[in-house]
Amino acid sequence: MSAAYLLTLVASLAAMVVLDRRFRLFFWRDARRAAWVLGAGVLFFLAWDLLGIGLGIFYRGETNLMTGLQLAPELPVEELFFLAFLCYLTMNLVQGARLLRTRPARTRPGRTRERTRERTE
Repeated sequence: MSAAYLLTLVASLAAMVVLDRRFRLFFWRDARRAAWVLGAGVLFFLAWDLLGIGLGIFYRGETNLMTGLQLAPELPVEELFFLAFLCYLTMNLVQGARLLRTRPARTRPGRTRERTRERTE
């Protein structure tokens, strides 16, 4: 039994929080809405997993990198952290792309003042 996978997921979630705070992407933009979206996403994928387990499609693979703790038969505790990470990552990517699209051209990386002036004149 090991917690390596769980610790990796927790570290990845922490990285999402740092990115979110730095660029005000998801929770730092609107915490209440973010909590609802993240919760709905995790519940949707958890229901998806439970349906797959019930139909015999999904099963827990044996590895020594996981804790061995289960929330339900064939549903390891790490799956909940993975689903939270997946949903948080997706929302950070969506909000980050939206931020890049709406940012003025002169502040985008790779643009010089001369090139921006040439376009406006």
